[in-house]
Amino acid sequence: MSSHIGIVGVSPEGAALFYRQIMREAAKVLPANEQPRITLHNEPLETYIAAIRNDDWHLVGKLLRRSAELLARCGAEFCLTPDNAVQHGVQLAEVGSPIPWLTMTELVAEAVANESRRVVGIIGTKMVMNSSTYQTHLGLRGVQVLAPIEDHADRIDEIIFTELVYGQTRPESQLAVLNAISDLALRGCEGVILASSEASLLVTRENSPLPVYDSAEVLAIASVRRSIRR
Repeated sequence: MSSHIGIVGVSPEGAALFYRQIMREAAKVLPANEQPRITLHNEPLETYIAAIRNDDWHLVGKLLRRSAELLARCGAEFCLTPDNAVQHGVQLAEVGSPIPWLTMTELVAEAVANESRRVVGIIGTKMVMNSSTYQTHLGLRGVQVLAPIEDHADRIDEIIFTELVYGQTRPESQLAVLNAISDLALRGCEGVILASSEASLLVTRENSPLPVYDSAEVLAIASVRRSIRR
């Protein structure tokens, strides 16, 4: 019997995509028709966005921990969140949490370093691309992180908040994101981190000009492995 996984949702679309990713990864290693037990809980997305814009990370941590407490009451044995924008709040949420957390940023940094990358690009919201969300973890491993140039970063941020969080995609938006990745390649990047749980709607290993490190996929693989470890 696999462990019970708890998902702390933030972006509804991102959480839905992540649920599907976990099931796809589980299907690769579990017997046919056997799936891990999963419970998902979320607070309203706008509550998180308002707290982040006010730089109130203690509130972000409280929201995450509240979900963790409810997931624990549902039987979850560990929890995680696939949302990149709230990763700074995970450390705060761990304090007093009734169940342990899987940390996505550490897992992604380990995956990048294991392939001996020295410079990687990052695609996500501006609050993630321009923060230390991944830069600190990768910097400690000797990996430099490059964000897109300002015009590209503004366009990507707009695409995420006006389209992807609602599950919408447009060909011109996909082209804009892929052009930003091509520019990162020209600046010396050896790979790109998809630091948005919805980025996979536009960027795949097949169409990306650079090797892809999908943060949600990395977390999904780690959660399935932890779930079946016992």
